[in-house]
Amino acid sequence: MRFAGLLFDFDGVLIESEAAGNRQIAAFLTDIGHPTTPEQSMANFMGLSGIDFRGAVERWIDGPLPDSFHTARAEEDARCIAEGIEEVAGAVAFVRRLPADLPKAVVSSSNTRWLHAHLAHLGLSDAFGDHVYSGAEHVTRGKPAPDLYLYGAERLGVPIERCAILEDSPVGATGAVASGGYVIGLVAGTHCAPGHAERLSAIGVDAIARDFDEVSALIA
Repeated sequence: MRFAGLLFDFDGVLIESEAAGNRQIAAFLTDIGHPTTPEQSMANFMGLSGIDFRGAVERWIDGPLPDSFHTARAEEDARCIAEGIEEVAGAVAFVRRLPADLPKAVVSSSNTRWLHAHLAHLGLSDAFGDHVYSGAEHVTRGKPAPDLYLYGAERLGVPIERCAILEDSPVGATGAVASGGYVIGLVAGTHCAPGHAERLSAIGVDAIARDFDEVSALIA
């Protein structure tokens, strides 16, 4: 292994939640009079959490979000937590192939309730244990700040320079590059449209992987 630790983003890296989530956001905004495509939602909101996410949406619609937006999001989240979301192709097998003693953590903008629920659906709870960290809960500044990656590496006891980071979103890639880790831009999810790899490369990721076999080659 080239690296002493691995840091995983979650949505769009381990589960196929980005495509469905951004379709729901786009449909809601369109219905309330702000025409938005799923591609525009992903370009503007993907990877953000908390007040950063809300601020980005309110800038997009040039005004405050109605309470019904948060109600609709909560209902969709509850449905997904109950039913589960499919893995990004090859994600579970990749994690299972890693050495059991290799330090690894989830570093995501999503809250830990979402993360633990979906890790359980995937059968990966034991692979990460307590090393499941949220930009909305564990650090003051979430993505695109580098703080969450630095926090995850610190909790693993591994210098960030010896960590590989898997990220799919431009927001996440920005923070990951700033952290000083080795950043792999993963474009294996169904939400990654043509040109997505080039967008991540322009941010400064160290490598692009189109599937988990390519990730395996990069970290070997």
